[in-house]
Amino acid sequence: MLNNFDEVVNRRNTYSVKWDGGKLIKEMGLTERYDEETIPLFTADMDLPVPQALVDALHKTVENRIYGYSIFPDEYYKAIQHWFKKRHDWDIDKDHIVYSPGTVHAINMAIRAYTEPNDGIIIQRPAYPPFTTAIEGNGRTVLNNALLYDEQSYYTIDFADFEEKASQDSTKMFILCNPHNPTGRIFREDELKRLAEICKKHQVLIVADEIHGDLIRKNEKFIPMAKIADNEMLITCTAINKTFNVAGLHCTNMVIPNLKLRKQFIKTMGHQMTSPFTISALIAVYNDGEEWLEDLKTYIDGTMEMVKEFIDKKMPKVKVVIPEGTYIMWLDFSAYNITPEEVHDRIYNRANVLLEDGSMFGEEGTAFQRICIPSPRSLIQTALDRIAKEFEDLQ
Repeated sequence: MLNNFDEVVNRRNTYSVKWDGGKLIKEMGLTERYDEETIPLFTADMDLPVPQALVDALHKTVENRIYGYSIFPDEYYKAIQHWFKKRHDWDIDKDHIVYSPGTVHAINMAIRAYTEPNDGIIIQRPAYPPFTTAIEGNGRTVLNNALLYDEQSYYTIDFADFEEKASQDSTKMFILCNPHNPTGRIFREDELKRLAEICKKHQVLIVADEIHGDLIRKNEKFIPMAKIADNEMLITCTAINKTFNVAGLHCTNMVIPNLKLRKQFIKTMGHQMTSPFTISALIAVYNDGEEWLEDLKTYIDGTMEMVKEFIDKKMPKVKVVIPEGTYIMWLDFSAYNITPEEVHDRIYNRANVLLEDGSMFGEEGTAFQRICIPSPRSLIQTALDRIAKEFEDLQ
């Protein structure tokens, strides 16, 4: 690999939520303890350096010395089109692309644009917590099509339940998360086709969150829903934020082929402009970031193998599989037969490692912990050693 992801970059005093946000983290209820020795692995935010092409592009923007209102140039759209055609064989019309400052923001806007209070919106728990807050916070109703969990720690879709919920008169939207957060499933073509067919049959709009779509294992394939579903009833969230570790630059791009839906979304969201740094960042990573991404995927794959090997050897009661996509691992602590509160205390307070309690993802995640592993392996190893030590008496 040309990129050194083992380098430990000190992120303290850089305005980082993970490393400087102790007060906020405590307010979120993640931990009672947060100090200089805390290892935070709770959020989908890499501790790994970005591509050099991105650094160079941002330096060039800085050197302009004026950072005023900015336009989206043609090369911005061409970079998006180039990336998705090359990586996913997906042809995107420039006119279908709508900028949003973030994916959670975009989902909130979609809920307001396309549904009414009390309408039903399907999600698949365990699910990324902001899906629930976006639905409930806008006065809509969560319809939980819970994923099925088998003895091999593998998740599948309950299609009978999905269709029952989709068929309800009040059901207007389905939020698809693929690759799925937190389970790491990449849904197969046949699964996507069946979901799309059911939604079309019952006139349910699909909002596809595909922002982890570039972060897949080397032997896996990700298929955008746009290549499967009726695009007239689909909007897709894409982003550079997860792929290239630039969440602080606020760059989501919605793909909305249906003109009426596109106009509704833009009207609801209101006028949006972005930073020149965001524009130069996207152009740089989509045009020149592919080699870096391949190195990153190789590194993450190796880290996941390291984590699984360690857990299988040192904490065999924890069930974990290497996910098909994302850089998230979903750890099942149920075999310890202790309360989730005690699991939390042993990890967060005693080991002083911040993960994310599975209960935040719905009751289906109560026995689980979510760990985000895109950090130098030395940091991950230290965190694992600390956690294992606190469970030695239960092995």
